[in-house]
Amino acid sequence: MTAADHPPYRFVHRIRVGFDETDAQGVVYYGRYMPYFDRARVEYLRGLGLLTTLAGEPEFVMRAQHVEYHAPARFDDELEVYARVERVGRTSVSWAFDAYRADTGEHLVSATQVLVSIDPATRRPVEVAGAFRASVARFEGQAVEA
Repeated sequence: MTAADHPPYRFVHRIRVGFDETDAQGVVYYGRYMPYFDRARVEYLRGLGLLTTLAGEPEFVMRAQHVEYHAPARFDDELEVYARVERVGRTSVSWAFDAYRADTGEHLVSATQVLVSIDPATRRPVEVAGAFRASVARFEGQAVEA
């Protein structure tokens, strides 16, 4: 599948479930989904050339996360984790994620995250960089709210 198969997503990252990510019931432990979302977000940013920051430049920190579980994933399942920027605010960015089992298309998990742009020296919110806004707008198009 591609991101085009799951509008409004334009980005997908594949992840295979490791044995160490499952619990005694043989399913992915619920807390293991957060690293899946983080990896998808990192790869999204890498693809847009936004992954690296210079010392002293603003950084993003997690403000909030909401997750809903729909079905279990198991050891060795290949997952497709879809990621997109839903909104770029003055100092924050809202993300959406959906994970599906790659072979069946079964919807496993939905999540949202809000990250805040901060000055690393003061740890206080600062405006989201214009370069970030421009890159995301080019990639996502009209799907991103301002």
